[in-house]
Amino acid sequence: MSIYILFCNKSKSFGLLILLFGFVNAMSQENYWTQFRGTLLNGISEEKNLPVEWDDSTNVIWKTRIEGKGWSSPVVYGDQIWVTTATTDGKKMFAICVDFKTGNLLYNILLFSQDTIYKKHSVNTYATPTPCIEKGRVYLNFGSSGTACVSTENGLVLWKRDDLKCEHLQGPGSSPFLYKDLLILHFEGTLEQYIVALNKFDGKTIWRTDRPTMYYDPLGPVGKKAYTTPIVINLGGRDILISNGAAVSMAYDVTTGLEIWRIPQGEDSTIAMPITENGIVYFYTSCVTPAVGERYIELLAVDPSGSGDVSKSHVLWRIKSPIAQLLTPLIKSGVIYTIDTRNNLFGIDAKTGNTLFTKKLNSKNNSSPVYADSKVYFTSVKGETLVLKAGRALEILAQNSLSGEVYATPAIAKSSMIIRTATSLYRLGTK
Repeated sequence: MSIYILFCNKSKSFGLLILLFGFVNAMSQENYWTQFRGTLLNGISEEKNLPVEWDDSTNVIWKTRIEGKGWSSPVVYGDQIWVTTATTDGKKMFAICVDFKTGNLLYNILLFSQDTIYKKHSVNTYATPTPCIEKGRVYLNFGSSGTACVSTENGLVLWKRDDLKCEHLQGPGSSPFLYKDLLILHFEGTLEQYIVALNKFDGKTIWRTDRPTMYYDPLGPVGKKAYTTPIVINLGGRDILISNGAAVSMAYDVTTGLEIWRIPQGEDSTIAMPITENGIVYFYTSCVTPAVGERYIELLAVDPSGSGDVSKSHVLWRIKSPIAQLLTPLIKSGVIYTIDTRNNLFGIDAKTGNTLFTKKLNSKNNSSPVYADSKVYFTSVKGETLVLKAGRALEILAQNSLSGEVYATPAIAKSSMIIRTATSLYRLGTK
């Protein structure tokens, strides 16, 4: 289950292009893939010479079996690839490290054991949140079961937290991410809904912000949960965190957790992350139940410069969509690429919300799309990858397939694509 930043400074147009977290440069995005949907959490890589076509025997550099079960996506730093996994009964949770060059197992670290397990959805796992990694440290989260920081140099556990609780009901999904010296986590369950920022060096809480209960109290337990991963954008020199939750989408000051604006809408899970380009934020809301007709969600385009309730003043356009959107769209050069839960592929004009192209697909896509070298890659739950030429018209370059289910989002690094299936990790490349 794929669940879940972007830009930087001075003029509104140029600064929002230079992007994200001010401290991450283009080279690190090119060489490594350090968080869910990449170092900049946008699904975009500057890598070239990736394979366009593959199968189980073509353009496979190596294949490594991963024991247990987990939908966390791979992250890459240096010559290490990290994922998480868990026993199928959810009682033991592990950090797995694989050598980038050879596929050999470097570490298999038991991080958490528990006798009492929480409920999860049948398609979810106990190891769904994606780790994040930097030089010397990898941060691994298992939702309410715990968060840990591990040394990438020797595999030693540097710190753990198992007191950040959340009744997930259907399992965890929100991935941690790094902002400067903060590790930021999103917890949204049936009893508590909050965002917390930890000191990445020792795991201590820097700030915690509970989401407004006025929007959650009227909902039933199943309607209060969310699996989304927030993003951070820079607006006029100020970094703000954007989080689209189950009942309300909100912006916070990322350094303090203080609210900036909100858009209340919906009554059930959000999974897809927000995305951003050219100073505009886009996100899927949770479910809306109309007086007549089917339930729906909406894809919103939002000017993030407001304050307070901006639902009537700063929403630029909105598009209705089928409920339970799992994958996070990709935005590149003014085009939003997405697939809805009825298997419809869309190219959407980011400025107007108009549909540029659409195509009905045969398989569900829960893995989020990624971009490299003017191509967009969509991978279905059946392990099929649709390769598109990026642009305002639909051009399919290839349709590939690997054995096994895929819910994890691929990683891109060093002219290779790393794909995790239900049982294995693949490194794909042109040898």
